[in-house]
Amino acid sequence: MALKTLVILFSFLLVSSESALAQDFCVADTSGPQNPAGFPCKSPDKVTANDFVFSGFANPGNKSALVKSSFIPAFVTQLPGLNGLGLSLARADLDAGGVFPMHSHPAATEAFVVVKGTVTAGFISSTVNKVYSKTLNAGEAFVVPPGLLHYVINTGKVPAQVFVAFSSPRPGIQLTDLAWFKNDLPSDVVRATTFLDKDEIKKLKALFGGTN
Repeated sequence: MALKTLVILFSFLLVSSESALAQDFCVADTSGPQNPAGFPCKSPDKVTANDFVFSGFANPGNKSALVKSSFIPAFVTQLPGLNGLGLSLARADLDAGGVFPMHSHPAATEAFVVVKGTVTAGFISSTVNKVYSKTLNAGEAFVVPPGLLHYVINTGKVPAQVFVAFSSPRPGIQLTDLAWFKNDLPSDVVRATTFLDKDEIKKLKALFGGTN
């Protein structure tokens, strides 16, 4: 089941890639300057098979004690062969009760397949703030439109494993909690715009490492 769902996911990615290259590939020269179109191409005589391989998905990543989850990206900086191809991959693992808090990917659609366990995922529309949420079991997939706030929670009793695909080699990410509480945004501004009381803001800033 897991292999079948991964094959379907990868087939979807190849068919729906946003970019069509005039050449076979443009392996990223990650030592060069990055621009909105990606990295410059590595000289073809320096390209090897290793530029098209990522070997980091065999084991789960180190889980955060706070959110009880881990995320291993295979973006263009980890897999240079993705440069210009309009896609990237990731592995996500969540312990029971683990979560990927509310966040968005400004530059990509996200699609994922649950390989093990049970998760509840959802996103919020930007027009009427409607929540689209579903509990998913192994073998089921979920799609998040680009730029929308979304979350994933392990609502099962055992660890969950998810394989993720993005419609960009650099999907970007902004976590809502970190945007509010892991920077020097003044607490008075946070209070005025979130309606949280000052003590709660200080507690969250201390938790996430913010100042002011």
